[in-house]
Amino acid sequence: MPIEDTLYSSHSYRSGKWIEEEDPVIVEHQASVMVNSETWVMLMCTPTHLEALGVGFLFNEGVIRSASEVVSAHLCDDSTIIDIWLDRSVERPKQWRRTTGCSGGMTGVDIDYPVETVPPSGKIYSPENIIACNKAFNEEQPLYRRAGGVHSSALGDGKQILLRVEDVGRHNTIDKLAGRLLLEGTQIEPRTLFTTGRISSEMLQKAARMQCEVIVSRTSPTSLSVEMARQAGITLVGYARGERFRVYAHNERIQLS
Repeated sequence: MPIEDTLYSSHSYRSGKWIEEEDPVIVEHQASVMVNSETWVMLMCTPTHLEALGVGFLFNEGVIRSASEVVSAHLCDDSTIIDIWLDRSVERPKQWRRTTGCSGGMTGVDIDYPVETVPPSGKIYSPENIIACNKAFNEEQPLYRRAGGVHSSALGDGKQILLRVEDVGRHNTIDKLAGRLLLEGTQIEPRTLFTTGRISSEMLQKAARMQCEVIVSRTSPTSLSVEMARQAGITLVGYARGERFRVYAHNERIQLS
């Protein structure tokens, strides 16, 4: 498995002086997803949870619905190929659309494809609960604190954070979470998603696919993601920083003071 970060020599300018030192720099890794011996797509990613990345990518693209459809998922020796075999033949998308943002991913899902609806669990979240979980999420990002340059996403059950991942691509973090749910058999109900990345339409589609009823980001949503969240029944929270946040869709899940 390739390393997550590596040391590079650098020259820092501080208070009128140059200082030579070694700094950790995040590793950007290239990995191709192969399905039934056919190369589907090449992803730029952080080399952690790569099997989960490949399986989660297929899940969020609507190719598979459960772990039982995956016969095997493993890496080649140099970790540049995520080799996945399914229990049936599947057709590779005829064209890929690049997702938005830096280190954007690839998707074969059309922008007009109906977003999945998330049935309400009946749980009501207090503002204090969202703030506490978001704080716990932000405090546990080891790769970001060591090297910077990565996004982080996590899944919780409305009480605590249960799964965390980091990657150079914000879309990859959602795919890694989906893959870990499938491969590890983790049960999280209801599902709340916390992420450092902007919530775009592709991010919203992935979260809906994973049946997340609440999405919390420290930055902004896009107009299309707000419309999709309202359609899908997802509570969409942006600018969650410190003791404050904004709710853009389905605020009925948030307890009023």
